[in-house]
Order: sequence, then C-alpha cells, then structure tokens
Amino acid sequence: MLFFISETEASTRQRPFNNKIPAGFVFGDSTVDPGNNNYVETLFRSNFPPYGKDFKDQTATGRFTNGRLSTDMIISYVGIKEYVPPYLDPNLTINELISGVSFASAGSGYDPLTPEITSVVSIPQQVEYFKEYKKRVQAAIGKKKMENIINKSLFLVSCGTNDFVVNYFTLPIRRKNFSVLAYQQFILQNVKQLLQELWDEGARTIAVTGLPPMGCLPAVITLNSENAVLDRGCIQKFNQVAIEYNQVLQNELNSMRRRLAHLGAKIDYIDIFTPLANMIQGHGKHEFYEVSQGCCGSGYLEAGFLCNPGSFVCLDASKYVFFDSIHPTEKTYTKLFLANRHVLDSLIQEE
Repeated sequence: MLFFISETEASTRQRPFNNKIPAGFVFGDSTVDPGNNNYVETLFRSNFPPYGKDFKDQTATGRFTNGRLSTDMIISYVGIKEYVPPYLDPNLTINELISGVSFASAGSGYDPLTPEITSVVSIPQQVEYFKEYKKRVQAAIGKKKMENIINKSLFLVSCGTNDFVVNYFTLPIRRKNFSVLAYQQFILQNVKQLLQELWDEGARTIAVTGLPPMGCLPAVITLNSENAVLDRGCIQKFNQVAIEYNQVLQNELNSMRRRLAHLGAKIDYIDIFTPLANMIQGHGKHEFYEVSQGCCGSGYLEAGFLCNPGSFVCLDASKYVFFDSIHPTEKTYTKLFLANRHVLDSLIQEE
C-alpha cells in the first residue's frame, strides 16, 4: 500500500533493487488485453477514439480504457519495460517478445462458450499461443535460455467477469444446466486447468485476479435496474456471486501454493473486488465525480464499438471510476495496482 509518494510516481517507477524478473506474461480478457483483438475477426475492439485518449501520443492501442492497464503498471514497476505489448502484433521485435507479452483477448472467459459469443481468443488458444511463443524465442536464443526466462518470469491472469455477465446471467444456455454454485465450480475447474497448463509449461510465479463487484458495473446496473436512470445503485445479487467465487478461488490458490511450494511455486491472489467496491460505495467514492456510469456516451451501455469517435466523452476521465460502461479508467487501474502492490512485492522479492 502507498503511503509516502504520489500515485502517479508509484505506478510508473521501476523497482529500486535488482530483482531477476526477466519477463511478464498475461492471460485473460479485456482488463488485460493491450490490443490482441485488433488482429482478430471480432466486433469487440477498441482501437479507435476515444479509447486511448490519455495514452502516450493519444493512441488507441486496443486497450479498453483511456490510458494504461494495471498490467502495464505492474510490468513497469517490476522493471521490465513500460508497456505490455499484444502477442498478435506482427511487428514485435525479438527483444519485445523475450521481455514478455499479453495473450489476453477482450471478451474471453474461462468457460469455452464465452469467447464463442464474441468470436475472440479462448483461454486454451491463449495457452497455445504461449507454446508457439516459446518455440519462437527458443529459435532465437536457444532452449536453455528460453526455459530460464519462463521459470523466472511473472505470470498474470485476469478473467472471469464475462463468464457471468456476458454468458451465464445474459444467455439461457448455461443456466439450463448449472445452478450459480455449480457454474462457479465449473469456472474454477477451468481456472485450475489453466494454472496446471501454465505450470507444465514452466510458469512458477503466478498472480490470479478475482472477480470485481460485477453488480456495480454501469452496464449491469442499466440492464438490471427497474429504473436505471434514477436508480444507479449496485445490483447486490451479482456482487454476492463474485464474493463467493473469490473466496473459493483464494482457497484453491492457497492450496496450490502450499502443495507446490517445495518446487519453487509462488502463487497468489489479487483482490480487485475490495478496492473497486470502496471506490464506488466506500470512502473512496468521494475521490470521483461519477461512480456509476462511464465517461463515454451516456455511460449506461456504451462499450466497444458503441463507444466511438462520435460519442460524447467527459472532459476529465480521472473523475470517473469507469471509462465506458464496463471498463475502468486509468486512474481506477492505478488504484487497483496500488492496492495490490504488496502482493507483487511478495511474489517478486529475492529469496
């Protein structure tokens, strides 16, 4: 947690000591996709204004926010590089590849059905891209050096919201066969499968993000309130599902860490629910002008192509928790990063 320096400084400066984290690898959805969907045949893209309006050179990179993602801040803080590039960018240099990439795809999820809804890159395919990545790097620097990089790197996983918001609670398919509890367990089984596959591929330091307070996402409020204009309060049913899921996820990660500790495993949970809920409902809400609708358009439903160059955009995104109706602003991502910096310090500290 931050005490003595500004948020901006803390989120951009690199580690002061000489750690040995050579690269960072990212898997998941739009919360960590820096632009892979630019190279996928899907409508779920954000490589156009007003996205990126506060990014370097006001570039719309494909990040679903006005600036940087938390993963950019993490990789910079660890001391690797300034931004995490998308793996599917065909112009990446070998040096960019070697120091890490994001395989994440906006709209994806742990449930195999979720990425099919938006025609994006599934988690299993992200793992396949990682295997392809390893072959490319091995061809450039040799197998031993490649494996050494993978073993010492930081792996970040952020996913799951789309499984519930876009899939389970929106479409009837999964609800016919799964109760909420059963679906949570189904998702968790897929999380464990992903972590096992990453472990088998050489990952040893892994951080997994839990679910946010889903009932506080502006789009969820809009679609589930009797009067979405007058009543912008969080939908507690969705938040309760996230709380329950996050607790079981933490237990699973703790169990996995204990089981594999003797083999050098460092596995931890990143809590985004608590700090985000505080920004929206707690004391932190006083730092923002608007906590229940996005900066883009009406802020009620706009996201992706609905948030476009023709949309109204707020003047100062830092006064908003959300940039569009689903995705946080850079300021929010900064606060989420800072709230979990102690977890990162524990994962990357020297033995």
